[in-house]
Amino acid sequence: MSMPSILTRLSLAAALSMGLLAAAPASAQPRGKPIVILNNKGGNVLEAIQYRNQLARSGRPVEVRGYCRSACTIYITLPNACLGPGATVGFHAPRIPGTSIIPPIVDELMAQYYRNGILRKWNGEWKHSLNMHKISARQYVALDPQTRLCR
Repeated sequence: MSMPSILTRLSLAAALSMGLLAAAPASAQPRGKPIVILNNKGGNVLEAIQYRNQLARSGRPVEVRGYCRSACTIYITLPNACLGPGATVGFHAPRIPGTSIIPPIVDELMAQYYRNGILRKWNGEWKHSLNMHKISARQYVALDPQTRLCR
């Protein structure tokens, strides 16, 4: 993949992610059958941002359960989401698949979905590490008290 192609895709992701701010009002109460995200390995950050926007627009409750890692972590801060009390959350630097190359801007795209202590840990440590940093749901909530645990 050429560098202009990566930058073009990152620009598109930035535009898509900015659209999320208007996608669902923070005061809206989730309704309908929950969408359960279970043992999600993450994957492409641009695709995860698009899916996050769909989840926000759905108006349905979102439950993040099991082992949520990498790009999956951006779903936890959805206004209609909760984190399973037994969940494990894993963070590492975004990278170009099959390489150890950390692309520019992707860490900043992910950072806009983190808050409080999670954002501080992301910026200070996790976004620079190719190793997975696992924390429990309870540790996540201790770092970001705005996160709701699922029942």
